[in-house]
Amino acid sequence: MIDNDVNAGWMDRTAVGGRDVLLLAARILLGAIFVQSGFGKLMALGGFIAGLESQGVPMAAVAGTVGAVVECFGGLAVVLGAWTRLAAILVAGFTVAATLIAHRYWDAAPEAMKMQQTQFMKNLAIIGGYLSLVASGAGRYSVDGMRGPGA
Repeated sequence: MIDNDVNAGWMDRTAVGGRDVLLLAARILLGAIFVQSGFGKLMALGGFIAGLESQGVPMAAVAGTVGAVVECFGGLAVVLGAWTRLAAILVAGFTVAATLIAHRYWDAAPEAMKMQQTQFMKNLAIIGGYLSLVASGAGRYSVDGMRGPGA
């Protein structure tokens, strides 16, 4: 019979002992896709804005520019662990907006509905990851960690 208290104790000690490495890995894994995607949008901003206009987004030029900047530089801040809580909440907000614009599975054609629902749910998981960073902070291996407590 497995003693759950012993296992929980071992897992807790391992997670707490590896907290800073785990937070570094989480920041890199969560942020990298946003840096890449946001940079791509910034390099082809006109096309991104045109896509938003075609989806009926109001003030698409402003929304597209702000969104691409938040996505790219917010993602970079998360990877570096700089202003992590602020960057994480901004990127989470961007992801909420992007999800509601691009992955409205309930409005999708039947043949695209399942794929859009999967993308919608994936984005919910990403938002959860960013909210975890808001709660935990960046960890020691970060710009925030180098600046000290309360950074």
